[in-house]
Amino acid sequence: MIEATDFRNAMSLLTGAVNVVTTAGVSGRYGFTASSVCSVSDTPATLLVCMNKAASSHGHFIDNKILTVNVLGAHQQHLSQAFSSKMSPEERFRYADWTELKTGAPVLEDALVSFDCQIEHIQEVGTHTIFICRIVAIQHGQHDQGLVYFNRGYHHVGHRVKQAEIT
Repeated sequence: MIEATDFRNAMSLLTGAVNVVTTAGVSGRYGFTASSVCSVSDTPATLLVCMNKAASSHGHFIDNKILTVNVLGAHQQHLSQAFSSKMSPEERFRYADWTELKTGAPVLEDALVSFDCQIEHIQEVGTHTIFICRIVAIQHGQHDQGLVYFNRGYHHVGHRVKQAEIT
């Protein structure tokens, strides 16, 4: 049996893009910071998003059945921190400008890229819920430097490394 602490320590070495995942509905706008987001398929365009069931906004994502994955740029660490803090949902959204695409979920105007999605499948596994999301719209930003989380800290990426030649 793998101990939870050992697993968390090992996973801290798996680099992940930093995202603010948002939803909206009759009860308001909600969002959280996530690094557990990945591509599932390009046909149809589908993402997987993991969310802790203990998150205060968890039920709103399930009820709304929509979300937007806003991939943060290197200049947006403050947003990651705001959306992972104890701030109220209203306070979190004051740190940036927001718009909407097709679903009505909040789209960060200055994100590297935003994926506007319908939640098609929900699966609970352990402490988390997995959302399988069909992408219905994409908005690209103007920045080319990404924000990632690695070894329990934020890092910037985007500079190409010269490809090594194999001899």
